[in-house]
Amino acid sequence: MDPKFVELVGSHLQFLNDRPLTADSPLRDLGLDSMRSIDLLFAIEDVLGVSLPDEDLNDATFATAGSLWRAVSAARSATGTAPETA
Repeated sequence: MDPKFVELVGSHLQFLNDRPLTADSPLRDLGLDSMRSIDLLFAIEDVLGVSLPDEDLNDATFATAGSLWRAVSAARSATGTAPETA
């Protein structure tokens, strides 16, 4: 996962504290509720310059940091903005 993505997502997780964010980190358990998901979605658009397609706006995409990263990476690839790291 891209370090910028990890930092961005981590800033929206109220229960992450000092723990590292990994691909398996369950976002809901770490405090990502529906309102924070919307804020995170806007932040992803603003900071990473990518919009997720409607079909990726679901619980499965926002289940873990890894699933969200895969959706962001796919959206970057589709727009020609390749991810920095996989």
